[in-house]
Amino acid sequence: MKPKIVVVGSSNTDMILRLRSLPRPGETVLGGAFAVAAGGKGANQAVGAARAGGDVLLVARIGRDGFGDRAAAGWAADRIRAGGVVRDPDRPSGTALIFVAADGENCIGVAAGANAALSPADVRRAEPAIAAAGAILLSLEVPLNTVMAAALIAVRRGTPVFLNPAPARPLPAGLLKMVSVLTPNEGEAELLTGVRIDGDEAASRAAGRLLRRGVRRAVVITLGRRGAFVAGDGLRRRIAGFRVRAVDSTAAGDIFNGALAVALAEGRPLESAVRFAHAAAAISVTRPGAQPSAPCREEIERLVAGR
Repeated sequence: MKPKIVVVGSSNTDMILRLRSLPRPGETVLGGAFAVAAGGKGANQAVGAARAGGDVLLVARIGRDGFGDRAAAGWAADRIRAGGVVRDPDRPSGTALIFVAADGENCIGVAAGANAALSPADVRRAEPAIAAAGAILLSLEVPLNTVMAAALIAVRRGTPVFLNPAPARPLPAGLLKMVSVLTPNEGEAELLTGVRIDGDEAASRAAGRLLRRGVRRAVVITLGRRGAFVAGDGLRRRIAGFRVRAVDSTAAGDIFNGALAVALAEGRPLESAVRFAHAAAAISVTRPGAQPSAPCREEIERLVAGR
């Protein structure tokens, strides 16, 4: 049976411009191809989890507009259950403007729109699904009080809480104590701990601080091309990723998180789950766009097996 995953988070429509290099402040760079694709951290994670083999319910807000219609159609195509999605009567769907350089690096600006109105009440309506889930996956493109409410319900119901603390912001100690698996990148880990992540030893110190602050099971610090530093379940080391030619790194972290939640909810050991998530993220960076880049389970398994 597919593991049940609840994702609480944002939905955006990404407007993507490809450039030879990212513009510096005050600089205009003439662009190449322009595209529109589905995005938003929560929706990206939901698609990543669904394609990785999860039975996914999404809790989100979108506008009553064309962008919202397009997002909902995409979720239906991926068989994501959208019973937790609210069509906001007053706010537009979220949007993101993304520049992607020739080397795959990106920079992003976001207009939250309806995402900013996702409320604790929206989450409470999904409590039966949260109680039945193998994991709830949270991120920070929606209000922090909503994230806290979702974590509280999950802990009360015995559902493991996965938190991708992005975009980076300080977090209350009470939230970290409810988190089973925390997945910051280097910058987010530095903001949360004050430790500059300049190597494995520093990553170990940062992970240790987060565990001492209450993270229940594991800290997984994602390191881009270098893989991820993992602390938990008896592990304390960096797990390398897969070497691929990057085209677009947009949403790679979201795809990683969706796949990691599925793998751990299936009962895989932490190291095996991280390798599964690495494979999903590696495939995603070889393709343009956020949700369009998410691989299916068969592709992930083939890469893990070296086929």
